[in-house]
Amino acid sequence: MSFTTVERTSPRLNRSQLFVPGVRPALFEKAAAGPADVICLDLEDAVAPPDKPQARKNIIEGLKAVNFGKKSISVRINGLDTHWCYRDVIDLVEQGGERLDLIMIPKVGTAADVYAIDMLISQAEAAVGRKKPIKLEVIIESVLGLNNIDAIAASSKRLESLHFGSADFAASARMRTTNIGGVNSEYVVLTDKDANGRRETHWADLWHYPLSRMVHAARANGLRPIDGPFGDYSDPDGYNAQARRTAVLGCEGKWAIHPSQVALANEIYTPPADEVKRAEDILAAMKEGTAKGMGAVSLNGKLIDLASIRQAEVIVQQMQMIREQTGN
Repeated sequence: MSFTTVERTSPRLNRSQLFVPGVRPALFEKAAAGPADVICLDLEDAVAPPDKPQARKNIIEGLKAVNFGKKSISVRINGLDTHWCYRDVIDLVEQGGERLDLIMIPKVGTAADVYAIDMLISQAEAAVGRKKPIKLEVIIESVLGLNNIDAIAASSKRLESLHFGSADFAASARMRTTNIGGVNSEYVVLTDKDANGRRETHWADLWHYPLSRMVHAARANGLRPIDGPFGDYSDPDGYNAQARRTAVLGCEGKWAIHPSQVALANEIYTPPADEVKRAEDILAAMKEGTAKGMGAVSLNGKLIDLASIRQAEVIVQQMQMIREQTGN
């Protein structure tokens, strides 16, 4: 273990993050009653330019009027390159009350982008005497952002999570794909010829590098890595496949751009029952061993080391959050 320790951000259940357009306030109550862990009220891509001021008013009213229960509430503001951005931040903080948990910054390219929003929030919070500090989440959706991701991940004490936006990232990198997440039929490799001269085609994951890079930067700074959108909400199998890949990489959750995707994300990013049982058994065995003055213990014929204990603690903590929020 390095002498330098990584301080983890405050835990927050983030298996599914449902996006709701700010121009459709009738959906706020429905989202609040649904199973999503985080609700992101959107002021950016889901709102046409003429409708942005009204969408902002809708969200501010919704923050004060809707009972969101134990869910985390985020608002995706407009980008720093727009004239809506500063007003989004100031109005949300000064008028939205204490219910807002997170502000999501889109298209972050440099650490200075995060610093700028942090500064605005800090000033507005001080002006109104806000008691609960607003946290930040940022979307990595450009080559610039990926190139500066380590500095971005370390840019603010408010920062909790990094999210990957595949559509804008593809445009930034000029990738030859129009998919929002998912695979591409031309991104393949061929095996060598077999004895009969046949070659197999294997599809590859064109998002593997940026997602893996994001996960590493997030974890190195104690943040949550969250996978972004999967555009074809009529393809649950494709959504599941991508979510399972990103869960293996280390992501804690995934966006849902349609309510039908929420249950898929919740299931995939919930630790399997057998893993939870083993994690609980590991901690119980270690507690018993410690009480007996034992420095190491075994469970089912396997030695339990410190790495096993740390992994078990993460799983048990996540399940505790799930049970507290869902009541199951």
